[in-house]
Parts: sequence; C-alpha cells; structure tokens
Amino acid sequence: MTEQVFDVVVLGGGSGGYAAALRAAELGKRVAIVEKDKVGGTCLHRGCIPTKALLHAAEVADTVRGAAEFGVTAELSGIDAAQVAAYRDGIVAKKHKGLEGLIKARGITVVAGEGRLEAGPAVRVGDDLLRAQDVVLATGSYSRTLPGLELGGRIMASEGALALDEIPSSAIILGGGVIGVEFASVWRSFGADVTIVEALEHLAPNEDIALSKGLERAYRRRGIRTSLGVRFASASQTADAVTMTLENGETHTADVLLVAVGRGPATDGLGLDEAGVRRDRGFVVVDDELRTSARGVWAVGDIVPGLQLAHRSFQQGIAVAERIAGLASAPVPDAHLPRVTYSHPELASVGVTEAQAIAQHGADGIETAEFNLAGNAKSEIIGTGGLVKVVRRKDGPVLGVHLIGDRVGELITEGQLAVAWEAHPDDLAPLIHAHPTQSEALGEAFLALAGKPLHAL
Repeated sequence: MTEQVFDVVVLGGGSGGYAAALRAAELGKRVAIVEKDKVGGTCLHRGCIPTKALLHAAEVADTVRGAAEFGVTAELSGIDAAQVAAYRDGIVAKKHKGLEGLIKARGITVVAGEGRLEAGPAVRVGDDLLRAQDVVLATGSYSRTLPGLELGGRIMASEGALALDEIPSSAIILGGGVIGVEFASVWRSFGADVTIVEALEHLAPNEDIALSKGLERAYRRRGIRTSLGVRFASASQTADAVTMTLENGETHTADVLLVAVGRGPATDGLGLDEAGVRRDRGFVVVDDELRTSARGVWAVGDIVPGLQLAHRSFQQGIAVAERIAGLASAPVPDAHLPRVTYSHPELASVGVTEAQAIAQHGADGIETAEFNLAGNAKSEIIGTGGLVKVVRRKDGPVLGVHLIGDRVGELITEGQLAVAWEAHPDDLAPLIHAHPTQSEALGEAFLALAGKPLHAL
C-alpha cells in the first residue's frame, strides 16, 4: 500500500470536481482528482455535450427541410446515423483532450479508480490512500428508473439512447422534463414518431406555465404526441418492440422506450456514512458554504440537493476551492441560476415563475409582461416563434425571466443579471439592445413593465 499526501483530494472528475481542482491548483494547492472513468464526467461524455451536438445536427436537418422557405434549393435525403455519431464523438473528444491538457498544465494528479472516503479525511483507491487537509465530494448522479421498470434491451436511460447505432423509427419517452423533451426534439427532427408520457399535467413542469403551454403547442405542430397527467403502469418488450401501459389503460408501442424520470445522487458505496457524512435520501447534507457534517469534507454538484445543472456544479466547485484557500465566496441561490432546455424551440428561465411569485407575494403583489417573438425582427428572420415573459414584484424588482423560442438560451444571462441584482424595470428600460437581435424582445418586456412599451400595445 502506498500513501500520498495532498492539500485537496477531489473525489469525482465531473463538472464540479474538475472545477474545484482547477481553481484549487490556481490558488497554490497540491491537488489530486480520483476518477473511475474519464475526467469531464457525465456532462462531457454522456450528457450535456453529446446531447447538444445531436440537437445541433437535428437543427441542421430541420433547416434543410425548410430551406425552400428561405429561397434555398436543398433536399434532405436522409440521416446518416454513423456520421452523426462521429460528429458528436469528435466534439466530445476535443473537449476531453482540452480538459486533460488544462489539468496537466495545472500540475493536478489524476488517480484512476473507484475512490472511497475514509476519516481523516482521506480517499482510498484500491491499496492506495490519499490523505488531504480537505476532500471535495463530487461524484455526480445516475439515471433513475421507476419500480417495476428495469433498464435493458429496448428500455433505456439517456446513456443507452446516446449509445444507439441507429435512429429509432418510433420512440416512447417516459418523462417530460429536460432530458425527455430534448430527446423528443432530436428524434423527431431525425424522422422518428415520438410520444412523450408525463405524469404531471404539463411538459417541462418546473417551468412557468406560459413556457410549458408554448412547448406543448410547438410539439403538437411538430407531430410529437403527448400523454399528460397519467402515470406509468407497466412495460414489456419483445425482440422487435416495447409496449408501455399506463394506469388509465392506454398503451403505446414503439421501437424503444426512453426512461427520463430524473437523476439520483451517486453516493452509495463510497463510505460516506462510515466517515461521518450525513445524507438525506441519498443527497449529501451541507451547510450554506457546502461543508458536510465531517470535518474537512465538502460536497458539490448533483449530490447536493437542488438544481442538477453543470454550471451550478462549476460554480460550487470554484466556491469550495476558494473557501478552502481562505477566500470569501458568496453562495449563489438556485433561483439565480439560469436554466435552459435545448429543445426546438428552446426554453430558458431564471428566477421564480408567476405561480411561485404569487405564492410568495400574493396575486396583487406582482406584475407580469409578455412580448411575443412575432414582433421581433430577428426571430422572424430565423423563423422562430415564442415569447418573453418577465415577472416583477409590484413597484419592485424583477423576480423572474422566462423565454421560449429558438436560440433564446443565449439571452438568459441578461435575465440572470436582472434577477440577481434585483433590478427594477425602470433601471433596465434605458439600456439599449442592438437591432435587429432577439435580445430586443427581452428589452421590450422590460419596457412594458416600466410602463412605456414600444413595439407592443
């Protein structure tokens, strides 16, 4: 057995883990990352990046289909699944190589293998023990399933869907959240018949109702079928198909069934309980500064209760590294984190929904404004519909910003600044948005809430 000593050991090399390691190394710490697979984690290899590459390929397919509308003669003759996969894998490989280069340049030691936390704190990897003043837990999440629904064969989670070597001709998607609606968007653009089953009453149920209803309308126009407000009962498969039965007796049959019912914290079997790290339903319990109940042990990312977003993990990893180094790093509440669903059309939001604002301040205590993208020249040029909705406290600051439409994810940072800085619409109304850009639509909503709409009645 060998024993090594570091200032910081990070258990998990995904978004939160490598962010913590890079920042700690910048601050002069001797750092090790323990990773059982590849640095970059789920986001880079089996999540955010490969799915967004597929979504871009899907956008290209849709653009070619509609090329005549723009006066361009083109014809979509088919989807080459192998070439799409090669494009996707090439993107992932480049990002992975770049990340490995960053880690090497910062002098960070990468230890391959499954790590287990021990008191001290320390992390054991096989026969090796890595001691440190501080350990950062960043082990990420896994795809959940439902009781009685076993993954395998034609029933798969998102990782299995990414590994398919062909485009399914039909698909059932169980779950209408981010993962479900993104895969529905990709497969429909590639020509598949798609049905989404969601137990709650709307797609994207965590979003403002205006976005959920807008997405449902857009998906109906695209020919994506939905079954909302009904729960899964059972599923069976043969060599050729999978059939899902719902509690109301409705059945659906397709080539594949994608289970997209959320992700759970990957914290079992890591020695956390034995090392004194308190958990709740698998999630690691932390204080406002992301300290766990064990001395010298911190936790970041998907294993911490809250939004499971890569950029939340980045922020938390950086914050923990700075706190370890004795620097102040203010917590960022989940309400200030931008959220984007990269479907066609995209959803983007930050802050509270109208319903949440009413619950907090009462119906008479808030105001909302909407601006339809039909009035935005750039949106018309690129051929997208949608809307911008802004929620404010009456005579007070902006509480939430919600957008639906192609490419609106690029606008949400301005919404984040408005919410995080508690800006009033009157503060924002004088700011100039370049013309023609989609950002003008956000400016129009701010103008409306300030009582001086320009391109809306």
